[in-house]
Amino acid sequence: MFKKAIEGLLGFRFGRKVSKREIVVNAENLETRVAVMESGRLEEYQVEHPTEERIVGSIYKARVRNLEDGLQAAFVDIGLKKNAFLHYWDMIPEDGAAIEALEEGAGHGGGSGQGVRRKRVSSAEIAKRFPVDSEIVVQVTKGPIGTKGPRVTANLSIPGRYLVMMPGSSLRGVSRKIEDDKERQRLKKIVARLPQMTGVGLIVRTAGEGANQRAFVRDMRALTDSWRQIQANLRDLKAPACLYQEPDLVERVIRDWVTEDVDRIVIDNPKTYEMARELGSKISRRLRSRVQQYEGSQPIFEHFMIERQLDDAFGRKVSLKSGGHLIFDETEALVAVDVNTGRHKGSMQQEDVIYEVNIEAVEEVARQLRLRNIGGLIVLDLIDMKSKKNRINVYKALKDALRRDKARTNVLPISQLGLLEMTRQRVDEGILSAMRVDCPYCHGRGAVKSALTMSVEIQRQISAVMRRLTNERRQAAKLQITLHPGILDRLRREDEAFLVQMEKQFGGYLTFRGDPAKHIEEFEIRNPDTNEIYCGVQRPANL
Repeated sequence: MFKKAIEGLLGFRFGRKVSKREIVVNAENLETRVAVMESGRLEEYQVEHPTEERIVGSIYKARVRNLEDGLQAAFVDIGLKKNAFLHYWDMIPEDGAAIEALEEGAGHGGGSGQGVRRKRVSSAEIAKRFPVDSEIVVQVTKGPIGTKGPRVTANLSIPGRYLVMMPGSSLRGVSRKIEDDKERQRLKKIVARLPQMTGVGLIVRTAGEGANQRAFVRDMRALTDSWRQIQANLRDLKAPACLYQEPDLVERVIRDWVTEDVDRIVIDNPKTYEMARELGSKISRRLRSRVQQYEGSQPIFEHFMIERQLDDAFGRKVSLKSGGHLIFDETEALVAVDVNTGRHKGSMQQEDVIYEVNIEAVEEVARQLRLRNIGGLIVLDLIDMKSKKNRINVYKALKDALRRDKARTNVLPISQLGLLEMTRQRVDEGILSAMRVDCPYCHGRGAVKSALTMSVEIQRQISAVMRRLTNERRQAAKLQITLHPGILDRLRREDEAFLVQMEKQFGGYLTFRGDPAKHIEEFEIRNPDTNEIYCGVQRPANL
């Protein structure tokens, strides 16, 4: 044991990859980043900004503002700029949400209405029980995304380390992700012996596998304290008000991600390090000893070569080891992933090559969905396979790769067109959307007009202005055109003859001025003597 500790210390100091599974935490004033590494490869990534309020998982005392029978939904005020969206069938707590949580072994997913068939309620019943301006306790299941407000449910879930507490439910069970029958029976006996709270269900999380009864009692005590605090806030606070807020990213990571297979947690911030050690000690002495403070001179993500992997992972084009590559395109409606063989080289037959690339592609797609936090509808355009057996195997490979994903997924078999359609639970904005803004040049379109297109437009406008001035004033037009230097270069090198011909045709005089501050699609035509503007195409509007 002493030898192993010395090897771990030397490996950390000199940068050798001793651990197989590591959690690396970069905690700064404006941003906290957490990366899960497996044998040096980035597998999970999350970002949180401490200055921004995190509302997913938080519980609110809300006020009903509108009942929309056409949408079968209510809009409730939880104290944010936009009212939250609440389905009618999510307004009355029931065991259906707890059954969904059995699939997850965690909270915040319950009450979506997608996992099980939920009891439908009539508009009249909702109007009677929840009239406008009445109060209701809800939990945020999906944060605001784009122009949409948050989504909430009345089916509450409070996650602990080993248990999920489900107020309003009577169900007690074990996460279905724990598959060992002997272990399931042991855990059911432990749960049955825990103190019974009226109207509160309990579900064992996957982290509870192998944990002793004392750990469950300790977790149950903490959850009970949280629930009593929520009840006290419910009694004392006026709607809209926050009754319970999920802890910060580092605390959630220790609660949800740290299991026996995590070799170490490395943190670069002294304050966060001390907090993590204290939290770890509440779980086990062994976990406390795995928390290490990084004191290297390099930024921690550079030391562990995570920055480079992030750059590669978040690009539009993602390379595969076989030489193939993926192309990711996000739209308002869906995310399209195109699979290409690229530079794949091998002695196998074409069908085998295609099968190999598709298998590698779906495994990488599952990883990319986690890293980018992509949600909604996703369509994979796989390389066409003639063999039905190969198509089934690729479909199964994606299902297997998605097992480790904490978000709910639903995958359909590969269609006759070679498309694989799937959905992934959307809780927050994708990481790319949260970290980036639309390009000030293309405004999110992904492209700008070519130099040829701009040359044609500018010549068309010059011709129209010169013709008008010649007809109105019976005099030669004198014009100055201000435009982007890149477009000016095109006019000088390739289109000068056309401009000279235009001057002769109208008896005018043209001068050009490059302005680096101009957008590539922006130009202006004016009289250099009087500064009168004849034509101006301004920066394109945000589309």
